[in-house]
Amino acid sequence: MAWAVPLFLGLMGIEYLVARKTGKNYFGFSSSVSNINIGIAERLLDTFTVGIFYFIYDYLQHHFGVFNIRSGVLLWVALLILTDFIWYWYHRLAHEVNLLWAAHVVHHQSEDFNYTVSARITVFQAFFRMCFWSVLPVIGFPAAMIISVQLVHGIYPFFIHTRTIGRLGILEYIFVTPSHHRVHHASNDKYLDKNYGDVFIIWDKLFGTFAAEEEEPEYGLTKPLDSHSFLWQHFHFILEIFYTLKQTKGFRARWKVVFGRPDHINPDIRPKLEERFLFRNTTVGASRKLQQYVVWQMGAILLLLFLFLLFENYVPAFAQVCVTLVILLTLVNSGAIMEQRRWVFYLEYARLVITFTALFYIWPHPLLLLLFAIVQLPFYLYRSSIEKRYLQLVYGGKR
Repeated sequence: MAWAVPLFLGLMGIEYLVARKTGKNYFGFSSSVSNINIGIAERLLDTFTVGIFYFIYDYLQHHFGVFNIRSGVLLWVALLILTDFIWYWYHRLAHEVNLLWAAHVVHHQSEDFNYTVSARITVFQAFFRMCFWSVLPVIGFPAAMIISVQLVHGIYPFFIHTRTIGRLGILEYIFVTPSHHRVHHASNDKYLDKNYGDVFIIWDKLFGTFAAEEEEPEYGLTKPLDSHSFLWQHFHFILEIFYTLKQTKGFRARWKVVFGRPDHINPDIRPKLEERFLFRNTTVGASRKLQQYVVWQMGAILLLLFLFLLFENYVPAFAQVCVTLVILLTLVNSGAIMEQRRWVFYLEYARLVITFTALFYIWPHPLLLLLFAIVQLPFYLYRSSIEKRYLQLVYGGKR
């Protein structure tokens, strides 16, 4: 998991260079940062969830497994096909059931389409997928086989999130290709709810959800989110469901709000929620200093994530919690900066406190407390002045 971070970042960099060389603008700054930040959160939280999934699969196989399946070449192939078949139905239902769409919508918010979009996976989606795939251990497949196939199955989709690869000839009839997946991410009316497959395109052709790429797709949601807030991207649709439920009367109508299609959500809800919760400052555009600061933060937490995943077994549990909080606060901070929120200063302060708490836990030395006091002193003495200069540095101009 640790070495996957520089590997996929390297592939994103290669795609970016290829796109620039061909004169095609496939990468937006804010969109790419948002995509990678969501991927960082998912990769971080996977550290804690993959083990849970393994033990759930293992428990189900040992207590409810119909067959006692052993390893074998044909069985590995069968498991891959079953995994992809279940994924097709999970993916299709994730577009047709609001509760599932609340987790999956994050993946479709980007109006760009490149390798960074493949990172837009939330841990909520991972839990829902685990529930669907739990049928595999009940059939009798061992947990180790399931997790191994899921890792391979999860790598393939990365390579189909690209506009730099055209059609692939005969492979178009068997596998999900970049051309097929571009259709799936399109917001054009003719492309909606098409091409749910992850590895094999045969399921879409069997169940009538296939569409070939014809005209150039428009990417993103049919109603663009228009926000780079890390928190808003994750929770806006959950809030839309909740507030639609409050306005809905009758059991059947409320059932449709939760388990019906996204069409049952009141379209007037989101603008009201944005006005209430976003508080965006649109008077100042993104400055170069702002972008540099966001890139610096993202680079720092990518390095921290890599080291954390690499040496996870050597990090005390309390320090793991602190590292997780620092990374998540930084992701929220980056989104808040791109949304131009004034409260980013308090996130900086919280990160500092958590960082020194973790360091003191690992090395409880008086010198560390002295250093902490020296660093915090300016915040206590000149808080308003520092906040003003901080906002000037990040946003540019007078605040």
